[in-house]
Amino acid sequence: MAKRADFLACNRGKRQPMPGFVLLVRERGDGDTAMRIGITVTKKIGGAVVRNRMKRRFRVLARELLPRAGIAGADHVLIGRDGGVERDFATLRAELEKALRKIARPDHKNAPRQRTRTGR
Repeated sequence: MAKRADFLACNRGKRQPMPGFVLLVRERGDGDTAMRIGITVTKKIGGAVVRNRMKRRFRVLARELLPRAGIAGADHVLIGRDGGVERDFATLRAELEKALRKIARPDHKNAPRQRTRTGR
């Protein structure tokens, strides 16, 4: 994913926070079964070297896990958290597997909420 609008749209989808990252998933509903990945690591996390290292780790994890555990026809966004770059790679892999399992459940607690209008 490259467009900012796609990232913002994912923010309205399901959210699963983990110690090293936050996973956002939003089903596109356009009939295309392709899974898209987006990665965001802000400057608050560190300098360019640290951010690029974290993004490389996320790309490897996504290539490995999304084909078998991702949601078809959905956008997946990984947002790096402070301390995520120091986490062991096997731990990050286990956390991403867990996050994908949780988000795939139909009773996911962080499902998008319906906005209600108040009678003002």
